[in-house]
Order: sequence, then structure tokens, then C-alpha cells
Amino acid sequence: MIDRYTRPEMGQVWSEESKYKSWLDVELAVCKAQAQLGLIPVEAAEVIQAKAKFQIERIREIEEEVLHDVIAFLTNVGENVGEESRFIHLGLTSSDVVDTALGLQLKRASVLLKEDLKQLHDAILKQARQHKHTITIGRSHGIHAEPTTFGFKMAVWLDEVRRHQSRLEDATKMIAVGKISGAVGTFANVSPDVERLVCKDLGLTAAPISTQIIQRDHHAQFIWTLCVIASSLEKFATEIRHLQRTDVLEVEEPFRKGQKGSSAMPHKRNPIGCENISGLARVLRGNALAALENIPLWHERDISHSSVERIIFPDSTILVDYMLNRFTRIVTDLVVYPENMQRNMDRFGGVIYSQAVLLKLVEHGMSRGDAYSVVQAAAMAAWNRQDGNFKENLKRDEAVRGLLSADAIEECFNPHYYLKNIDQVFDRLGV
Repeated sequence: MIDRYTRPEMGQVWSEESKYKSWLDVELAVCKAQAQLGLIPVEAAEVIQAKAKFQIERIREIEEEVLHDVIAFLTNVGENVGEESRFIHLGLTSSDVVDTALGLQLKRASVLLKEDLKQLHDAILKQARQHKHTITIGRSHGIHAEPTTFGFKMAVWLDEVRRHQSRLEDATKMIAVGKISGAVGTFANVSPDVERLVCKDLGLTAAPISTQIIQRDHHAQFIWTLCVIASSLEKFATEIRHLQRTDVLEVEEPFRKGQKGSSAMPHKRNPIGCENISGLARVLRGNALAALENIPLWHERDISHSSVERIIFPDSTILVDYMLNRFTRIVTDLVVYPENMQRNMDRFGGVIYSQAVLLKLVEHGMSRGDAYSVVQAAAMAAWNRQDGNFKENLKRDEAVRGLLSADAIEECFNPHYYLKNIDQVFDRLGV
């Protein structure tokens, strides 16, 4: 299932090959900067650039002995480079390489997630425009409230996705950071000029100050942003799940030819995609907690964060990529039933127009308290099925008939009244 909706490029960001390639990119950028600054021979840097490579199986073999992944990596690279390898990793600590490379990987993952968000944005935009004037019932507390439009619902989602696009931009800037500052970040054995050149070369921002690691509030903000995106997707999915209920059936997830909903009940068409989105959002929120727990490390560093990040960064970016792509398909092919929306609006003789009647009675001289009591009584009689038509109840009420004609009552039941400012709201969104 994951493979169907997750682009292979996202998985490749977190492959073992990609990790070591990113580490090598950092080491080569450091050698290049040191040569440029006259700290190592230019000829040595050229040899390193030409010969530096790694073999994953060999790294694994070395790590079995040394029990240190960066040392195993450097040992293997050194085997391929030869004598000039003595100039690799000069003055650095492992976290210089690992954290800077992580910034590269997260930046690449962010590019893919931005593309995903854009696709979702465009799918929602299309539905918002198409159903701008498709009248439906608004609900508060899950109970019928007043008319809105399905396009208006979509426009609310659209604005939320746009905020996520801004958040992801900010989070990407926060995470696209590197550090080449040595053992506890004091630049004792490596020049700040090296860090400046390396980060510029790699397209990262140099951390203004670091210890042995980049501080983990950077990473927590990134995961938090993915978590907020996932929570919004769950919000959208929950709306569809409610609207797909058999007794509502205003919208429905696409149901493919040949698809089956239940092993026992052939009639079932379940909102499994949206339920899947809701479940995965819980995983993302768990990962956000783990990222927050990574912030308080001991002194200049410990490695309690490392094992956590090997899980939460690949898992979170891959999951959000999956969720965005899957939900985009749901939105794109969403089945909308305007006739069912109208049916639901008309239940109990249009009790959803109660405020319109209330205001009309007040306009014609009745006190608000009395008007509320009269309208509520007519609505409750319809609601409780004592007499199931709100409009007819009003027309039979002497207090109402004394102030409002039958035509005036009918005017209160015009759903288009509620759409008079829809265009203005859409214009504010540029939709």
C-alpha cells in the first residue's frame, strides 16, 4: 500500500547509499574548502575528489569490528583514496559530517513534500471552484446549523494548505543547516572559514553557533511541521468520513471497479483511505513527541537522539509523502452528491432556516425572546416528529401568522440568501 502512494524518490533520500553519498559530499566539500584556504595541498584535494568512493558491504564489514559507523565509512573511503586520505576529516568530529549531511537529506525530502503539497493544493482548488455554489448544510457539534456550500468547505481547506506551504518553507530553512565546528563546536581544530565555504558549497546555512551537534530544536520544528500537516489531513479525512456515512452520503471516496468493501457484506463501500489517513496522523504525532524529547541532550552532546532520528526522519517524511499523495487522489476523484445535500437540508421541513424566521419576526415587531420561543417550539415539534414539517408548523402558528404572510415565511426558506457573500470570500482567497 505504501509503495502505491509513495514516490520512490522519497525512499531513495533515506537509502543507505544516499546517506553515505551525503557524508561523502560533506567530506569532499571540507577538503575543497581547506585546499582553497591553503590548509591542505590543492593536489591532495584533487586526488581525493577523483578517487573518493565507498562500498556499502565493505563499510558494514569494517563496522562489525570498530562498532563506529563514521570510522567505518572513513576507513573504506581511505582505502580507495590511498595516501592522500590523511587529509580527509582533518579537525572534524563525526557530528560535523552526520549533522550536515542530515541537513542535505532533509532539504531533499522537503523539496518532494513541497511538490506534494502543491498537488494537493491544486486538487482542492479545483473542487472549491467547481462546487463554489453547491449548497449544502453546515454543521456545528455535528448537528445541522445553516446552509453553506461544499466549495466553501473546500476553500477553508485550501487556505489551511497554503499555511502549511508557508510552514514547510520556514521549517526547511530551519533544517537546512550545517556545522563544521569540531569536537565541542569551538572551532579549535577547524577554521570557521571552512564551515562558511562548506555550507555555501552545499547550499546550507551555517549554524551561527553549535556544540558538537546542531541543536535539536531545529529538527523538532521540522517534525512538528510535518505533524501539523498530518493533523490537517486527518481533519479533512474525518470530514469526508462523516459525510460518507450511509445516513448522510453527501460525498464518497472513489470506489474502484472491482474493489470490495467487506468480506461478509457485499454492499459495503467504506472510507478506507480516509481512515488510513486518520490512523497515520497518530504515528506522526508520536514522532513529534520523540523529536521534542531529543532537544534536552547532555552538555555539548550525547547520542540518545541518534537512534531516534534514524527512525523518525525517514518514517515521518515517507509517511507524509504517502498521506499527501493518497489524499490528493481522494480529493481529485471525490464523488459529490448535491441531491443528497439538498435532501438533508430539507429534513424536518427546513429547520435550518430557524434563525431567518427569528430575525423576520423581530423585524416585524416581536420581541427576540418571544420570537425565539415561538420558532423553537415549531422546530422542536418537527424535530421530535410530533409534526415533522417546520415550515408548515410556522404557517399554522397564530402568533407567526399575525405578523408574517405565507410569502414572507417562504422568503425565510431561501438557501441562496446564505450565499450572498460567498464570492467576496473567494475573492479574498484569490480563488
